Amino acid sequence: MGAHGNEDAGVYQLDGDRALIQTLDFFPPIVDDPRWFGRIAAANALSDVFAMGGVPLTAMNIVAWPTDLDLKLLGEVMAGGQEKVREAGAALCGGHTVTGKTILYGLAVTGEVRPERFWSNAGARVGDRLILTKPLGIGIVSTAIKKDLVDAATADAALEQMATLNKNAVQAVVELDVHAATDVTGFGIMGHGREMADGANLTLELDSSSMPLFPGSLEFAREGLVSGGAKRGKENMDGSYAAEGVDPVLIDLMFDAETSGGLLFAVSDADSASAMKRLKDAGVPRVSIVGEFVARDALAVRVR
Repeated sequence: MGAHGNEDAGVYQLDGDRALIQTLDFFPPIVDDPRWFGRIAAANALSDVFAMGGVPLTAMNIVAWPTDLDLKLLGEVMAGGQEKVREAGAALCGGHTVTGKTILYGLAVTGEVRPERFWSNAGARVGDRLILTKPLGIGIVSTAIKKDLVDAATADAALEQMATLNKNAVQAVVELDVHAATDVTGFGIMGHGREMADGANLTLELDSSSMPLFPGSLEFAREGLVSGGAKRGKENMDGSYAAEGVDPVLIDLMFDAETSGGLLFAVSDADSASAMKRLKDAGVPRVSIVGEFVARDALAVRVR
């Protein structure tokens, strides 16, 4: 259905009623516990199907594993991934494993959506409100966990957030008229927000005071734990955004890569209250209206 627009996944129309969503994602361990690594990597891969309003059908493991590492650990990784595939309502149908010096794990996922109902990231309209379904800052907190800078309760909360599927968020708003959607991953909310703005030829105005932040993330950012990816993201967006009068550390955090981040929904102002209520009733954590789409000017994103 087109190879453009930086969409989250490929969509292939089978007939008038069905279209397949196809995606894959994998990465090296971001946490030490193998089962949690599997859960998080699987949730991250499944998220692209949810971000397009789809239902996951099948998944296949993608693995690279060192020959000198205990295969019982790989079993734990795969068990964690299978937990999330089952929770998503999909079937795990095998996969492929190669040997390598670096551990890698993820999924290739196939989902289904009605052709007229799939959510592009490019359909936002003037006046639409932008809703975010998970707090920002998980990338920074993950770095802090690796450096043993967080307590056990904070670390557990971070693991839970990263492993939480975006399934409930989709089910909460699927009956509403969602104009555009994406998930917040490697390019942060600034980068993925820009994709939505550019795709719709609009400007996205983000409200810095409404950003839901994972506890402690802003403080860790002030201590310099922002990733190199955030710096590269700022450089890539140089000249296409403005953030006058906003805490520069918060801007760094908004550029930071998220692992298995929340969804971004563009809905009309009239539907925004209903969407927020539905999401909260569904138990979606820290949901917030974080911005508005306006007529295009010289910039893709403005932060106020």
